[in-house]
Amino acid sequence: MAGNESDESLMGLVAQGDQRAFRILMGRHMGLAIRVAQRVVGSAAEADDIGQDAFLRVWSRASSFDPRVARFTTWLYRVVINLALDRLRTPAPGPIEEASEVRSNEPEPVTRMIEDEERRMIDAGLAMLPERQRVAIVLFHMEGLSGRDAARCMNVSEKAFESLLVRARSALKLYVENQDKNRRRCA
Repeated sequence: MAGNESDESLMGLVAQGDQRAFRILMGRHMGLAIRVAQRVVGSAAEADDIGQDAFLRVWSRASSFDPRVARFTTWLYRVVINLALDRLRTPAPGPIEEASEVRSNEPEPVTRMIEDEERRMIDAGLAMLPERQRVAIVLFHMEGLSGRDAARCMNVSEKAFESLLVRARSALKLYVENQDKNRRRCA
């Protein structure tokens, strides 16, 4: 097995218990799973756990995958999103995540500081959005999925997805504008 098989054909092999096919899928898509999870839950540690859980589900439920219904990546997005939303609904055990990122004592360039501040503002704005709106922003704007694919991942119609996306954009824009006004007042 050279690793050039389609995801869908690899899933057929995984359904038969092929561990090499499973490792190839993990190598291809674990980064995607963790990235999406982190954008939804906002925690690198939680995202790693969700990525691992998602691939446990890929292994254990491979026989339920139907390539005629969806591409593997669409199916994986749905698994990751469901796990991430479940994690959001579960109370957090404590602020250990704050200790996960240790900053260097070396000064950073001004552009890096500005980018970090903007990223924190966007992340905070995302955290304020209702779950489904947050997922819509993550899938469409951050992951680059088409409206059709994102709607499939969320198990909603394209119109419903568009509506979620419009509301999410408006709420996020308002949040960022308010933060910017507050920052100017304090300066």
